[in-house]
Amino acid sequence: MSASSRKPNIFEIGLDANEANYAPLSPLSFIERAAHIHPDALAVVHGDVRRSWSQTYDRTRMLASALVGHGISKGDTVSVIAANIPELLEAHFGIPMAGAVLNAINTRLDAEAIAFILDHAETRVFMVDPEFSEVARKAIGMSEKKDRLVIDIEDPSFAGGERIGSLTYEEFLQHGRADFEWELPDSEWDAITLNYTSGTTGNPKGVVYHHRGAHLNALAHIVDWGMPHHSVYLWTLPMFHCNGWCFPWTIAANAGVNVCLRAVREEPIFRLIRDEKVSHFCGAPIVLNMLANAPGVSKDFSHDVKVMTAGASPPAAVIGKMEAMGIEVTHVYGLTEVYGPAVISVWKDKWDGLTGDERAALKARQGVSNTALEGLMVADPETLEPVPNDGETLGEIFMRGNNVMRGYLKNPAATEDCFRGGWFASGDLGVMHPDGYVELKDRSKDIIISGGENISSVEVEDVLYKHPAILEAAVVAKPDEKWGETPCAFITLKPGEDADPKGIIEFCRSNMARYKAPKTVVFGPLPKTSTGKIQKFVLREKARTIV
Repeated sequence: MSASSRKPNIFEIGLDANEANYAPLSPLSFIERAAHIHPDALAVVHGDVRRSWSQTYDRTRMLASALVGHGISKGDTVSVIAANIPELLEAHFGIPMAGAVLNAINTRLDAEAIAFILDHAETRVFMVDPEFSEVARKAIGMSEKKDRLVIDIEDPSFAGGERIGSLTYEEFLQHGRADFEWELPDSEWDAITLNYTSGTTGNPKGVVYHHRGAHLNALAHIVDWGMPHHSVYLWTLPMFHCNGWCFPWTIAANAGVNVCLRAVREEPIFRLIRDEKVSHFCGAPIVLNMLANAPGVSKDFSHDVKVMTAGASPPAAVIGKMEAMGIEVTHVYGLTEVYGPAVISVWKDKWDGLTGDERAALKARQGVSNTALEGLMVADPETLEPVPNDGETLGEIFMRGNNVMRGYLKNPAATEDCFRGGWFASGDLGVMHPDGYVELKDRSKDIIISGGENISSVEVEDVLYKHPAILEAAVVAKPDEKWGETPCAFITLKPGEDADPKGIIEFCRSNMARYKAPKTVVFGPLPKTSTGKIQKFVLREKARTIV
């Protein structure tokens, strides 16, 4: 019997959704609630700046009002390139309050990549932190669209940069009203943010988040991490990265404190943990390694602290050092396409008596679905048949649920390719343990994870092939104690040509974002199949042996 011909049951008659019993899920409601219930509670700390939730809410409404006054409406993109400062936090609320979509840009990108994003996103307003004014100015010059509004974010914590816009952020706010009556989205499926990921090609892909997913993933952090009311969160994780893993909205729901941090350095991190009584922070394993081995830095805090880390599994020794200083480590896993962390290594009480190495091995596993994720499996990528829960059989990691993106902006082919049989295909390889915990084993499609950032091997190879002396090039991940992984380039030179590793690396740094450039260069013939395809798995094994 078809759904249209089925007779309604008793619960489907006269019990329709209406304004009294249904509202679209959106994380925007969190800040309104925090400001109403805890108006005087501390919300933002940034140097000498200390603002309450009512003050922060007023500023987000002024931003939304000013954007609407400028003609911004539903479906328009507002881009921001900024460090972890209050203005970027406000943008996570003010921009979608105007019905627009926030595009937080990776501050490590070069001008060419930023220009591509501005054009691809059809950015109408571009807000620029002074630290990134030079690269932003170059990107604007390279962009095809020339009539967008550019706003300068002035920040007393940064001495430098230049004015490139027509007005400052504070001047722009004065065009708005603190009593602006914003509305929830028409649909919780409406886009709230746009995040670009380099993926496996040179041009980044635009990942579209919806209000529903942002709302649910933000709440999942509170549940899964056991965050008490008014938690104090230190911004060591970039807010541009998956919208700070949804934590701008999480801290609003928690009525907690956002402790902003422009640069990730050992001394200010430990100082802020001590002085502001920081209870939670996030970061890549490289951040943990930096803190665990920080020489001559005072670590004299006496309260409990929790850190959430993702990316390559942190070494057991690093986890041990962090927990020895009173910082409890929680390992998570995710991708830009699933709002950041969607899988969490949930700790069980029965493991409390294990040794340090045993505890670290368990914590290093990626884990189980978070509260917002509906399904998680490791399966054959062709048949979608789940692999045995033996901790040994490799398969691709698949996820589904409300915290999966809508898709890739203007890229229906890539969107269709990543959704298979009702699942999101991560492209990552892993195993499923007997207890139902997933462990990541390898990254497919040659993505390199360096310091928590994705680097496309194809993009690096494209630059290498522009070098006049290079005949062939292949880039793979080389394990690195500090960065997790770094790009390693295997190169065959043209006959009669000469080059040295240092020169090759400098060439790459001059033609792309510096962090993407190879750290290691090896010359010689490249292993190939009978059809001429470079055997990258051979090169990956070779890279592991290079000191």
